Amino acid sequence: MARKHIGKAIAATLIGLSLLGTTVNIGDVHAAPAISVKLDNVALQFDAAPRVDKGVTYVPFRTVGEALGIQITWNSKTQTVKAVGSVKGQATEVLLQVGSTTATVNGTKVKLSAAPVQREGRVLIPLSSFSSQFGVGVKWDQATRTVSLVSPQREMHLRAFYAVRAFHEIDLVPSMNSIAFGWSRIDRNGQFTLQGDEYYLPEAAGEVTPQTIVADAADQNIKPYLMVYALDGQGELTKVLSDSSLREKSIQGINEAVTENGFGGVVLDFEGLGFKLDAKQQQKLLNDYVKQLKASLPRDISISLAVPPLNSAYKGYDYKTLASLADDLIIMAYQYNPAGTKAQVPEPNSLVDQAIQLALNAGVPKDKLLLGINLNSETGTSVDDKLGLAKRYDLKGAAFWRLGLFREFNNQMVDAVNSSVIKE
Repeated sequence: MARKHIGKAIAATLIGLSLLGTTVNIGDVHAAPAISVKLDNVALQFDAAPRVDKGVTYVPFRTVGEALGIQITWNSKTQTVKAVGSVKGQATEVLLQVGSTTATVNGTKVKLSAAPVQREGRVLIPLSSFSSQFGVGVKWDQATRTVSLVSPQREMHLRAFYAVRAFHEIDLVPSMNSIAFGWSRIDRNGQFTLQGDEYYLPEAAGEVTPQTIVADAADQNIKPYLMVYALDGQGELTKVLSDSSLREKSIQGINEAVTENGFGGVVLDFEGLGFKLDAKQQQKLLNDYVKQLKASLPRDISISLAVPPLNSAYKGYDYKTLASLADDLIIMAYQYNPAGTKAQVPEPNSLVDQAIQLALNAGVPKDKLLLGINLNSETGTSVDDKLGLAKRYDLKGAAFWRLGLFREFNNQMVDAVNSSVIKE
């Protein structure tokens, strides 16, 4: 992607010029109500408060830098910051020296609005530089003393779930890296099926068949997954996982469906484990099933799991082990709102944020984690909050439930997603 202006192109890289973790005092800092900072509408927590010096607002940038995935090194001898990152696919190196109003960007001198300041181990850059030099969206609310930052568009892996009634949005498939086709399940009798009442292989419509849809995706280098849904509402999933005969039969059915329909991967959406029954036992059952399935599938077939968040009531999921077995995990960080909540009520950003942190702390590598986003809950002004969190933690990407909901009301959802992320 071409850069129009080098100063703007280095936006996300320069924004990460936060160093070390100590408190800063910049000259005569005026006493004033606390300043809060939000990145993509989610608050950032600092160990030193933002402050104002002679009309210039300074913000500690270490947290922002980490949120944008910038590699930062500090040369104490030359008092120089080196920031390295990728901005819209462009590798960028920035050198910034304390006290100097000139930065070096990929060898080119760029003028700054004010010199960086270093106090007690921390380098700060004035807020005014965000828009003029960094290309990051900036808003200042004087009434609430809130700085709102909007991160630049970033590439990431994008996956959408293609349910039975998604064909009317099939034109959006090329904007994804992978598609999970929700056409199969393990039913309440423990049988794998493509002919259920809720999940089933769609009927052919002339020359358009389920197989041609899958093949078209694969031809565009968009990996097609078969989603296998199962629920433990009445203990039926536990029964399958515990019974060797049912396990083997379902795994055989999955293998046949993958081969016959040309899928390149499998997404297991096994829900409800660990709600009533012993969590550790449930975790072992699922781990063993995934190991058995993985051993049975051809080596070129990927495995993904859609799992509930760790801040939910379902504890039957061993995140670390599942991540070691699967190619990626989709954390379904939604359904936090009370039962009966109407559609288009956004999921709480704080709980989604917590869900991501818990998954990472549980041992899931960030490059194996996809943030699940339920479009039925989000709006065109809230979906980018969630995508911002995926960017903040440098996750592998996002998975949307579901294709078919992007234009439920209008194109705002599509526009919001496209302005925030693009497929890698």
